[in-house]
This record gives sequence, structure tokens and C-alpha cells, in this order.
Amino acid sequence: MVLRVLTLFPDMVTPYFESSIMKRAVDKGIVHYQVVNIRDFATDKHKSCDDAPYGGGAGMVMKPEPLAGALDSVGASGKRTIYPTPSGRVFNQAAAEELAGEAELVFICGHYEGIDQRIIDLYVDDEITIGNYVLSSGEVATLTIIDTVYRLLEGVINDESLSEESFVNGLLEYPHYTRPEVFRGVRVPDVLLSGHHAKIQAWRKEHSAKKTARVRPELLL
Repeated sequence: MVLRVLTLFPDMVTPYFESSIMKRAVDKGIVHYQVVNIRDFATDKHKSCDDAPYGGGAGMVMKPEPLAGALDSVGASGKRTIYPTPSGRVFNQAAAEELAGEAELVFICGHYEGIDQRIIDLYVDDEITIGNYVLSSGEVATLTIIDTVYRLLEGVINDESLSEESFVNGLLEYPHYTRPEVFRGVRVPDVLLSGHHAKIQAWRKEHSAKKTARVRPELLL
């Protein structure tokens, strides 16, 4: 998969691709990435990428010319182009699985009050929000979406781990324990030490359902 991220702040984005599981995915050739500095496509001497909104109002809006230049430089037209924004559709695991099927994704990291609507009309395929709240910039939202997507690619994480995660079966994941058996007076449940696989699976299913009912009851509707 090829991931292209258009941003005013490359230093916020690049380290993500150079760390942890993502770095291994890049080293294996599963993920290829490009971080594009939108400011490189500004044409005035100050490299301005924002201006006041027509009609008045607080804040600034990202100008269309630098964004269009950046998008054209990666051949965004005809590629799945995503703009994370609070006014988009709510992102979920099903959407992550859908995006994981794409060969290439282009992300626009917004800032200030957002981007000029004409860029959305001309280039954007998906407006996505990661939740019902507002972030100060699009980089955090973009990396959140990327993190949910790339880990679904074959060879990044083993299939067994993916099959038991939250949301896979409509439930939240069961509790996990590791050594030591007793920590601050609290023991690991005996069933997990029993070696009885059927009983362990039953325990995990039961506690998965209980946690979902307690924390996210709407998932059971």
C-alpha cells in the first residue's frame, strides 16, 4: 500500500513511519509512504498557505492554490483522497477494512478553520471524522486513520491477533493478564492458568460480552 500525506507540518508525520510496527512494515515493503509539505507549493515570498474566509468569521482557511499544487504533485485525481474533518462521516472498523483494500491512499491534513471547499469538491473522495470532537490539526486524525488501516494489511500483524480484537465479532475484547500470577494481591483468574482451552475460550467470550454491555451497550443492539 502507498500512503501519501499532505501536511503543513512534516515533522509531526514523518517520525510515525520511522517507528515501531510501521517501520517494520515499511522495511518489509508492505507500506510505502510519501510526506509532502504543502508549503512547498505556495507561490508568494512568505509561503502563505492560509487566508481570511470570505463572508467573515473567526480563524483562517487553507488556500486552494498550494493544496492543489501538492495534490497534483502526487497525482491525487483518480486516487482515493481522504480529508479528515469534524464534519465528515464517523470512522469505524468497517471503514478501516474498506480502506485497507485500496492500493493507494492520499490524505490532506487540514489546519486552522479547514480547507477551501473547492479542494473538497475537486479532489476529495471521503470526508472522515475520527470522533465527535474537534482537533487542532488534521495530522493526528490522519495518523489515527492510517494506524487502523495499515495494521490490517497482510504481513503486518498475524491473523490470530486480528481475529480476536475489539469490534471483529461486534464485541469489545476480553481482559488480558500476564506474569506475575499475583500483582498487589490480585490473582490472575484460575481458568486462564488451567490450560483447558475450551474453558478459556468460554471465559473470554463471557467477559467480552460483559465488558461490551458495561462500556458500549449500543454495540449489542
